[in-house]
Amino acid sequence: MSPAESLSSPSQKPVEIGVRGLEVGFGGQLVMRGLDLDLLRGEVLGFVGASGAGKSVLTRTILGLLPKRAGTITVKGRDIDAMDVAEREEIERRWGVLFQQGALFSSLTVKQNIEAPMREHLDISPRLRGELAMLKLSLVGLTPDAGDKFPSELSGGMIKRAALARALALDPEVLFLDEPTSGLDPIGAGEFDTLIGTLQATLGLTVFMVTHDLDSLYAICDRVAVLGQGRVAAIGAIDELLRSDDAWIHEYFHGKRGAGRESAHRSRGVVKV
Repeated sequence: MSPAESLSSPSQKPVEIGVRGLEVGFGGQLVMRGLDLDLLRGEVLGFVGASGAGKSVLTRTILGLLPKRAGTITVKGRDIDAMDVAEREEIERRWGVLFQQGALFSSLTVKQNIEAPMREHLDISPRLRGELAMLKLSLVGLTPDAGDKFPSELSGGMIKRAALARALALDPEVLFLDEPTSGLDPIGAGEFDTLIGTLQATLGLTVFMVTHDLDSLYAICDRVAVLGQGRVAAIGAIDELLRSDDAWIHEYFHGKRGAGRESAHRSRGVVKV
């Protein structure tokens, strides 16, 4: 089985984003070595790997924030490199991004942060822009008064939600999440998982989620891709990965931390092995 092949039979879902033969490096070091990956429309795909393996590098390369040395990235079957400026801008409008630390503009209020993508891409009145921003606040579970606060006045959980509201500002089709529950306490992380799952189901989002959080993988992911040695070592549903004989995957899911979660989730009927 090649690294790009799924552990299960091919899905009937169309490919939203396809990556083939991706090479990314810094200086003389290659981080991605011919990586292949498909993000299927309407799924929540978790992306895991050892620290420093390049998970965030892959995300930023797909987003166009880092250059690639080789390979192709397609969106709905079209090569991104063959698109003109207008087509690329349309892609940007259809993608929402939640960075690990939120990346909110510190000099803007939460409401102004949410309005920022609208100012850039939408020709609408300030009043409508404000109304839409407040709607996004409500979608992520923040109260209206949060809109007037600056990022420095928010808790870690509120920053995550505010950044998620900004990611949803343009009604994206694809949502990229980089360690969305990092830094949150277990209760806050669980609530955020529930929020993402609800938004994905309600809005019909396709979600690409880089995470170390095993609970998130069990709770909301349809499939999980494992990054190893610059390639996708395996991809499939968690119950399939639990049967993998790969040493790193086995340790990740069956190690001291993973075993407890596996047992708990199996007892709830989430994982069937």
